[in-house]
Amino acid sequence: MSRGLVPGPRSRGRQVGVIVGVVALVGAGGWVAGSQMQSPADAAAAHQPPQAGPVTVAVVRQKLTAAVVAQGSVEFGAPRPVSLSGPVGSAGGPSGEGEGAVQRVTKAPQPGATLREGSVLMQVNGRPVFVLRGPVPMYRALGPSSSGDDVRQLQSALRRLGHDPGAVSGNYRQGTAGAVTQWYRGEGFQPQQPGVAEQQQLGELEAAVTQAQLAVLAARDGGGEGDGAGSPASGEASALESRAARQQLDRANAALSAFTATYGTEVPAGEVVFLPELPVRVGKVKVRLGDTVDGEVATVTSSDVVVRAVVPGTDGSALREGMEALIETADGRTVRGVVSGVGGEAAAADKGAEAGADAASPDDPSAPVPLVISVPDPGALRRDAGGGARVTIQVGASKSAVLVVPVAAVRTRADGKARVRVERDGEVVDVPVIVGLSAAGQVEVNAVGGSLDEGDQVVVGR
Repeated sequence: MSRGLVPGPRSRGRQVGVIVGVVALVGAGGWVAGSQMQSPADAAAAHQPPQAGPVTVAVVRQKLTAAVVAQGSVEFGAPRPVSLSGPVGSAGGPSGEGEGAVQRVTKAPQPGATLREGSVLMQVNGRPVFVLRGPVPMYRALGPSSSGDDVRQLQSALRRLGHDPGAVSGNYRQGTAGAVTQWYRGEGFQPQQPGVAEQQQLGELEAAVTQAQLAVLAARDGGGEGDGAGSPASGEASALESRAARQQLDRANAALSAFTATYGTEVPAGEVVFLPELPVRVGKVKVRLGDTVDGEVATVTSSDVVVRAVVPGTDGSALREGMEALIETADGRTVRGVVSGVGGEAAAADKGAEAGADAASPDDPSAPVPLVISVPDPGALRRDAGGGARVTIQVGASKSAVLVVPVAAVRTRADGKARVRVERDGEVVDVPVIVGLSAAGQVEVNAVGGSLDEGDQVVVGR
């Protein structure tokens, strides 16, 4: 007879452990499943966005500096256009130039050349165009019988160049003509002498004087012929003849004097350019070899270097002449500068330059504002002429560290008073403030009737 298998004590213990483990596992799984199961209401609530709260930024204490920054161009200063005031030569002169002749460039201005008093800017039809110092522009030919301030400044220039015109009287006389002749020949040019027709006229007038002198002599000698026993009638006729001869001589001398007063070396209108200040530098050249001369031939500048820029009207209102500027060149060098023109002042300083931005008008304060920065040491920027530069102008700075918040944190009430909103212990409170210096999106604030300290959280948005 066979015997059944009866589990021993140890087998029964293992079975109980397995059963307990299974029950525990099933229970845990049920708990997990139950914890992950949500009702539709719970699921909708879980997907709601979090309640919005204020966006805050900490108040800081620091020094605040306000500056205007602009991109500019490095240029030579005081640009001035140059045009010829008339033709070179004279229509009746030996060269045949002047009115009606084609005025053609035979030597063009040289960019970058330095022009001093007496320098030749260019040549037209082989004739020189000289540069002289004087405030009155050349507007006519100057020659014998001319008078005026333009003659006076020509005489002064001749004297400075070492050619004595006599008295600096403003009257062009033979002394001035002689000085002009000496000046031209010393520079290797033929002075503008009277033409063939004028020379012929002079010869005719001189011949008329000679004939009148001979007539006077003949009348005198004729009246003295014979033995003195002539009739009274013949004596009276001789006296009349002598008187007529002398009158003719007077008329001939007067005609010759009047002509010689206008006869002599002249300065054609196109052969001199007067400029208020010298020396100057040739900037842009508007004509080339072979061109006909019509209008502007070049632009001259001073040897000073400036930076020209344009800023928005809101920035321009903070700028004043005399403010210091920091100029950063394209290669990273920094040069000190000074604001020398803002708006209308810059436009006046820029007279003669090519068109740029217009100055802001009182009716449009947001319009661009032209700006000129002078450089005390022009040599530091001469090599940068024609290039760009970054200009920084400090318009304000706090004397010491101040409380600073973002501009967005300051709110203005209907009464015009400013405030900031400060979050403390979960609550937002208004703190009245006085606004100070503003720069780069930051603003100085001082609390009035409340407390505001470094580290406080101010509301800038939600």
